[in-house]
Amino acid sequence: MNRTELLPDRPGIPPMAKLPDPEVIDPAALARAYATGEIDLICVVGPTASGKTRYAVQLAKVLKAEILSADSRQVYRGMNIGTGKDLGEYGDVPYHLIDIVPAGAKYNIYQYQAAFAEAWASVRAKGAIPILCGGSGLYIEAATKAYKFEKQNGVDPSLLPQKPYFIGTLVSREERVARIDHRLEERLKEGLVEEVRGLLETVPAEDLIYYGLEYKFVTQYVLGEISYEDMVIGLGNAIHQFAKRQMTWFRGMERDGVRIHWVRP
Repeated sequence: MNRTELLPDRPGIPPMAKLPDPEVIDPAALARAYATGEIDLICVVGPTASGKTRYAVQLAKVLKAEILSADSRQVYRGMNIGTGKDLGEYGDVPYHLIDIVPAGAKYNIYQYQAAFAEAWASVRAKGAIPILCGGSGLYIEAATKAYKFEKQNGVDPSLLPQKPYFIGTLVSREERVARIDHRLEERLKEGLVEEVRGLLETVPAEDLIYYGLEYKFVTQYVLGEISYEDMVIGLGNAIHQFAKRQMTWFRGMERDGVRIHWVRP
């Protein structure tokens, strides 16, 4: 059975709002802005399957930059296929905040903010340009000060970036749907089910289900709670809804005054 048969349409996914007009980013201008202190962090954001990792890596190669992840699940070791780490894309580009805690560990936004602040300072101390890349809105805002913690929690705001420059990767709804469906098919072929089976040997099922999306639906399938077909259809729909929520988050950031320079990767 192929994916077209399993996913004939997406009735639960409403159309996207009008997309913003794409821009063209000049890497040399970014480098100059960083050198003069006009910006102190480049942020590449976007919904899942929008090409943000590839764009960030290409930009990092041009700028001799290093990448800091803003993905709430890529911090976990062993969760590779389901989180789409795609570490092979990085080549010789250094990356941070990936594989920093074991799967099943409890990791919160305060820990991430502290780890980001340390990694960001380390990259800058080496004279490299830091590029934050990810789609977890809360993590992005925790790293860029848009998300405010109570004074008793979190990092001193002076230790976080003050002048982030946001780039958003833009794809149409139709293209995004096709990319997500294709990527899910590829991840299943790459061994997503086998990855979850292996994780279940050391990580309680309820912990994997807590991580959501791939780990929720595949765990339910492995446990015999749902069929393979129900897993694929349910997971595909959940990823599409997640991508839409991501775009809603980023447009909300814009409404709050954050300038995002949208590009077509």
